[in-house]
Amino acid sequence: MHDAPANGQQGASAPAASQKHTHLWREALTTASAGLADLDSKRTCGRLTRAAGLVLEAVGLRLPVGSDCLIELPSGQHGHGGPRTAEAEVVGFGADRLYLMPQSDVVGLVPGARVYPLEPSPLPAGVAQPREPGSKRLPVGEGLLGRVLDAAGRPLDGLGPITAASEVPLAGTQINPLTRAPIDTVLDTGVRAINSMLTVGRGQRMGLFAGSGVGKSVLLGMMARYTNAEVIVVGLIGERGREVKEFIENILGEEGRKRSVVVAAPADTSPLLRMQGAAYATRLAEYFRDQGRHVLLIMDSLTRYAMAQREIALAIGEPPATKGYPPSVFAKLPTLVERTGNGPEGGGSITAFYTVLTEGDDQQDPIADSARAILDGHIVLSRSLAEAGHYPAIDVEASISRAMTALIDAPQFASVRRFKQLMSRYQRNRDLISVGAYVPGSDPEVDLAIRMHSRMEAFLQQDIPERADYASSVAHLHQLFERMQHV
Repeated sequence: MHDAPANGQQGASAPAASQKHTHLWREALTTASAGLADLDSKRTCGRLTRAAGLVLEAVGLRLPVGSDCLIELPSGQHGHGGPRTAEAEVVGFGADRLYLMPQSDVVGLVPGARVYPLEPSPLPAGVAQPREPGSKRLPVGEGLLGRVLDAAGRPLDGLGPITAASEVPLAGTQINPLTRAPIDTVLDTGVRAINSMLTVGRGQRMGLFAGSGVGKSVLLGMMARYTNAEVIVVGLIGERGREVKEFIENILGEEGRKRSVVVAAPADTSPLLRMQGAAYATRLAEYFRDQGRHVLLIMDSLTRYAMAQREIALAIGEPPATKGYPPSVFAKLPTLVERTGNGPEGGGSITAFYTVLTEGDDQQDPIADSARAILDGHIVLSRSLAEAGHYPAIDVEASISRAMTALIDAPQFASVRRFKQLMSRYQRNRDLISVGAYVPGSDPEVDLAIRMHSRMEAFLQQDIPERADYASSVAHLHQLFERMQHV
């Protein structure tokens, strides 16, 4: 009699208990979801597990190659107070590990240091942002003319912050090769030997091949001052820090600096910044070209850019292929060079001069050989000419401008060919002439080459303050051969 109400009471309470459990589960799920949402809003971080040479290894992050990170440094590093950070870039990955390369020397790193993705969201309390967060959008604009910048777009000249500038992505856009304007306009470089014997066209890409100490920087400075270009962009990549100031003050000069932007990434900067400096200089040239301007890009040197890529590639384990250079080096060179040249019809242009260091004056150096294949010509500087006091020390026999035949007329081409023939004939018999073994009258061509040699050498030489425009250079060349008939 008394059991029925009890059983009925139990049956009535069962749905209530079930509802209570459901309610508890819902509360737990809501709390978990809120926690997950809160975790998503927080800054994730990884940990350093290895530091070997130039490369750091981190776990706990999934980032694409090329991303920027911040590495937390112990207190007292790069300043005082709380934890500080150093910027690094993801240069590769393997399994669950990221390979990072810092953009500056990092002293005092400890195992397990936290690594944060460089994002606009705020970092945890106590971790300071770097002065210039982000490295893939850099300043461009008219306000950069006359300024000297580092590879991250920060001013080095002490002239205050940059004005009248906007930020653009470091990577430029590719141009359809069929839409590029042809190279059909002569560019006046102000150097007699180049104007007359190695005529350069607007939008051409030339290599300046030289060993160390043969006057390539002086020749670059002459072209920077005298070339008929609206804007000059100079990239000093991997050079000695002392040479940066000398180039700007003594070689480029005040006149050249007014219409120039200089990007300096000296040898003591990280390989990442050296590569970024070359890309930044190219991006600046692209910006001014897109504005319809005619730009002269001078990069000293393309070899240092290749060496920086070699350092990075070898550090992350890429195998060497040719004389210690990994395959990625030879893939990066055309990617950089092909960004220059003429734009679409009716637009601006980038005429580029890249210096290429030939180790031990070896013209078959792998970087020199690769550069010759992708450039529109090469100017070779001779050490023997430089040692003889012949400046600029241009070896016209070993040099060539591939666009020259489309730029000059038939009389100039005939004079250039005749000049090279006589110069070559003299060089082949130089030893016999020097020791007196050559008998005058044996070969009329050699006799003429001997009589004309001093005049041809004088024609190729030029003082630094002297400017030789294109018209006067060609006229001087024609006069040289007109006088030859009376020699």
